[in-house]
Amino acid sequence: MPTKVEKDAVTGTETTGHEWDGIKELNTPLPTWWVYVLYASIAWSIGLFIVYPSFPGITGYFSGVVGYSAREELADKMRVAENIKAPFLDRIRATSLDEIRATPDLLGYAVAGGRVAFAENCAGCHQAGGAGAKGYPSLADDDWLWGGKLSDIEKTIRTGIRGTHPDTRTSLMPRFGTDGILDRRQIDDVAEFVLSLTTRPADPAAVERGRAVFVENCASCHGERGTGLREFGAPSLADKVWVFGGDKPSIVRSIAEGRGGVMPAWNDRLDPAVIKMLTLYVHTLGGGE
Repeated sequence: MPTKVEKDAVTGTETTGHEWDGIKELNTPLPTWWVYVLYASIAWSIGLFIVYPSFPGITGYFSGVVGYSAREELADKMRVAENIKAPFLDRIRATSLDEIRATPDLLGYAVAGGRVAFAENCAGCHQAGGAGAKGYPSLADDDWLWGGKLSDIEKTIRTGIRGTHPDTRTSLMPRFGTDGILDRRQIDDVAEFVLSLTTRPADPAAVERGRAVFVENCASCHGERGTGLREFGAPSLADKVWVFGGDKPSIVRSIAEGRGGVMPAWNDRLDPAVIKMLTLYVHTLGGGE
């Protein structure tokens, strides 16, 4: 027996027969254009399943009628890019740093490539553009701990600092307080002396006491006037460039506990051409020597 069709008294639309608390559900049909779009989308998706890779199988996956692969497309593009770069990289490997600097097209390519390599490998510590951070020296000034010539920068990148490479740059600042070499008063006096090197206010009596302690314990690396020695990577204390902070508490901590960061050696991690490009890029950041 056919079900009696009921219409809503207000809208005149048929109902589904469902009712909740006196509210009846209208059987409003979907717009015709929406239904057609749905059917077209279904047909389009079936076409995509057939034409392009779509579903896995037991021993692989259905590669589609056209056999398209985004991974293979990317690999092809990468091969094209590598082929374009290869002549430049070969020239960089075979050319000295000074000769690269004298060759405008090669220098431009090297600096651009070095910028990319720096962002990928070095900016995490030295920050974008080599701005540096506390504990990580700035590469964008003209203050160089180990020298700012091209050969100096290249060696630093290749062998690292206080790392595991056999030729790594190595220096060690004693822990004057932790190891009991100096007492608390002597450390405080040396800090006052270091403050005076940059013409900041300091206790005159403490400065004179600290001077004697500094000459006996610190001058062999930092020089009697605190100007630093690159042979040991010992920074100048007479300028206003501070890797670990230049306020008195930071200076006291540096004297008491010693300081020394670690930079990895990139010799086995990066292609020789990339190391040269990094060298040239860093050299341009701080007005290299």
